[in-house]
Amino acid sequence: MTEPGSEPERMPRPRSRLALIVANDRYQDQGLKELKAPAQDAEALAEVLGDPEIGGFDVAVVRNEPAHEISARIEELFTERVSGDTVLLHFSCHGLKNESGELYFAASNTLPHRLASTAVSAGFVRQCMSATRARTIAVFLDCCYSGAFSRGYSVRSSSDANPLDAFAGGKLGGGRGWAVITASTAMEYAAEDSEVARPSVFTRAVVDGLASGKADLDEDGRISLDELYDYVFDQVRLQNPHQTPSRSVDMQGDMYLARSHRRGIVPVPVPADVRDAMGSPDRYTRLGAVAALRSLLEGTDPGVALGACEALEEMAHKDVRDVADEAGRARSEAGIRADPVRLDFGAVPQGSAPPHRTVRLLGPPLARSCVPHPKADWLRVTKSAVGLEVGVETAAPGRRSGDIVLKGAVGETVVHVDAEVVPAGDTFGGRTHGTTAVVPPPPPHRPPPPPPRPHAWLAPVLAGAGLAAAVTSAVTAVDSAKKAADTVDLLRTPGGTGSLGGHAQSTGLVTPLVMALIAGVVALLLCAVARHDLAARRDRYGAPARSATSALTWLTRLLAIPATILAALMGIAYLVGLRFFE
Repeated sequence: MTEPGSEPERMPRPRSRLALIVANDRYQDQGLKELKAPAQDAEALAEVLGDPEIGGFDVAVVRNEPAHEISARIEELFTERVSGDTVLLHFSCHGLKNESGELYFAASNTLPHRLASTAVSAGFVRQCMSATRARTIAVFLDCCYSGAFSRGYSVRSSSDANPLDAFAGGKLGGGRGWAVITASTAMEYAAEDSEVARPSVFTRAVVDGLASGKADLDEDGRISLDELYDYVFDQVRLQNPHQTPSRSVDMQGDMYLARSHRRGIVPVPVPADVRDAMGSPDRYTRLGAVAALRSLLEGTDPGVALGACEALEEMAHKDVRDVADEAGRARSEAGIRADPVRLDFGAVPQGSAPPHRTVRLLGPPLARSCVPHPKADWLRVTKSAVGLEVGVETAAPGRRSGDIVLKGAVGETVVHVDAEVVPAGDTFGGRTHGTTAVVPPPPPHRPPPPPPRPHAWLAPVLAGAGLAAAVTSAVTAVDSAKKAADTVDLLRTPGGTGSLGGHAQSTGLVTPLVMALIAGVVALLLCAVARHDLAARRDRYGAPARSATSALTWLTRLLAIPATILAALMGIAYLVGLRFFE
């Protein structure tokens, strides 16, 4: 309760997902052609974004409204946001520019010669984006920016403009991120079917990718902005080769737009005995569960492996430190690994056949089932038997630098790519011959090296030797405990004589005690060396060798640690007792 006259306590507002769809297909000015697609765009996109099982957005639609009303709704969308909010803004209309090259979005009352007062400025939208506290912002522009036209398609603009230029600039404040995706480049037009009233080519691809889940390229149950762009790019180019969607991104991490029912790998629950071992109060039993989960994680069944991976993540977050660390190590061993992680194509002649390089994927089958996501349009990636084939487009000259993000069920990693496309006939390394450049011959093609054959057995051999030493330590520790009890009985015998050292010699206590201590230390050392060699040369060990090493080292520690501790305690007690029972 609040005190009289005091301000009521403000509860934190839950995070929101809000979408505003602006669609204009009718214009008062006769110079702006009426469009058929925006109404269909708004209806189809609002349905899929507002579906709680897909987009989960709170959607508002503004259709055929004047510029001042659209501006007010845009400003309302971006204000009163908190840092965890997600905002999506979609335009489906004509795109225009003034004499200064500034981009405007046409409203129902737009006059092409009075854009400042009758259209929505891209600069105004940018200001709203900069002022908002929302963490992630996505802007979709389904309007074209050139005066091209072909049969069966209507053009959505009457003059050239570049939408990405209008949204270029510094980073948004507060560490927020944004992405702008356009239906076409500055030199192309966005197409709609002028013979049938249905969504445009661009929006139809967006809706289909979200509604069907086809845009979930890595099939992890979520559709990211990158995945949606990659899917839309391919679909639009397939339907209209003269239209190329573009994007401009300033965002850290992934923005997930929708859920997907596609799940390429469904986790299988771990066996009941392993689940019981995970919940055991005995830490050594839980360490045994980690070894069993590691073996399942390295198996060929992706569902079983993913279930083991999730169980290891659970133990790594919830268990005590040593068990959690062991589970974390087992989980990290199944991470995605690429070789190499950097590719440099060097100088490539413009217009030549795209060069290719091979990136090998290492690790267990679950890790190798990752999906590549090129972050640059000039990168071309295809899967091969050993990993990935990476190529670069050579149509335009210039220096290239970009990343390929590999995403899978067990995480992600990045491969960085550099290349320089040099104009044909230009110099390479400053060497020319007359008017023709002397181009050094490309390096001879070498087939990718075959994957390494697992042949190393040092780790399981060391682990086996460690287990033998651990068994010796445990047996001699138990024998020492029995002889220690006999020694104490001799000391407590009424009227008995003799020192502790003499009774220990008569019962034979010292020899097994020393053997137990030495064997336990040797077992733990062999176990540590085996684990280190397995981690350092993991690619040279097959799955049977890795599983055997994990199981043997677990058993070794299970026996050696308590046996060594028991032997050490008895040794300390013996040395202390010598001072009192001489």
